[in-house]
Amino acid sequence: MAVERQARSALLEEALGPGGPIVVFDKVTLAFDEKVILDEISFTLKTGHTKIFLGASGAGKSTILRLALGLLSPDSGRIFVNGEQIDGMSESELMRARADLGMVFQEGALFDSLTVRENVGYKLFEELQWPIEKANARVEEVLGFVGLGEFIDRMPSELSGGQRRRVAIARAMAAKPRILLYDEPTTGLDPITSLTVDEEIIKLRDLEQVSSVLVTHQLRDAFYVAEHSASMQGSQLKIEKASEDKSEQAEFIMLKDGRIHFEGHASELRAKARDDEYIQSFLS
Repeated sequence: MAVERQARSALLEEALGPGGPIVVFDKVTLAFDEKVILDEISFTLKTGHTKIFLGASGAGKSTILRLALGLLSPDSGRIFVNGEQIDGMSESELMRARADLGMVFQEGALFDSLTVRENVGYKLFEELQWPIEKANARVEEVLGFVGLGEFIDRMPSELSGGQRRRVAIARAMAAKPRILLYDEPTTGLDPITSLTVDEEIIKLRDLEQVSSVLVTHQLRDAFYVAEHSASMQGSQLKIEKASEDKSEQAEFIMLKDGRIHFEGHASELRAKARDDEYIQSFLS
């Protein structure tokens, strides 16, 4: 017990200290009625790093994102975002904390009646009430970043599935959050289109120092994000195989029955699969 208390104290000190992890889950437990969804989940996400959550359907992956956003409250345990404990916050306090979080939903979740410009700038126009010129300049900037500047005045119905996902990423990053949460961002997309979405996630992490939490069951995309990096060489963007040090900044967390079954880097996950039937069956 003394060792456990010391570990929890060290975790808190790290979470609240300067340069500490940008997201911390400390023994977070959540149940719906009699069903335990998450059971004492603990992890830390550092600035510019990535956490990739894997697991069977219903394992609690998307619940992690809802807890980080404050849309759900844990039954026990603590959640820190940017050094602030968000569980127990009032709605007005949560709104302030969410200002540094961007969310990319399954299927993109764009407003069908709004143009691409209006979708991407929605938070800037409606919630933050930025001046029109400033908001429009930011919308143009982020659409250029995801390679969709020419689509600014189109409707979502005029876009392909992959373009809609990239618009959703642009919308999530418009207010310059330091943390982006991705909920199955490539579900339903073909492999080539999925790759364009994966590359946007990598670009944001490596060029903008955005911290990422990625929930997915698409193993191809998970490993691609973990094992590639983005850099600018002059005016040219280059996405290439990541160095060992860089790839270790992306960690996999595999959930099973509400608990962390595995946590580690891509190479460690592959190695563990050799003698772990659950991981082996999932990776196959």
